[in-house]
Amino acid sequence: MMDGSYGGMDGDWWIVMIVIWVVLIAAIVWAGVRLFARPGPPGHSAVADEQPRQILERRLANGEIDAETYDALREKLRVTH
Repeated sequence: MMDGSYGGMDGDWWIVMIVIWVVLIAAIVWAGVRLFARPGPPGHSAVADEQPRQILERRLANGEIDAETYDALREKLRVTH
């Protein structure tokens, strides 16, 4: 009747349960950090890493400048670089 076990969970199962809970809590913390993390230092964006030629091409593609302005500015970039 009394075999010395505590509800069928011996010492090995307690270790497994602790490991499972630690992994579960770590996964929740990791997911929270990934979900709410900012993608770089404040004020940093992918646009800040663009080269002048890439900025010029993006402005043309977005319709911010026309083809004539693009050609003139591209020629200026060639002269200065």
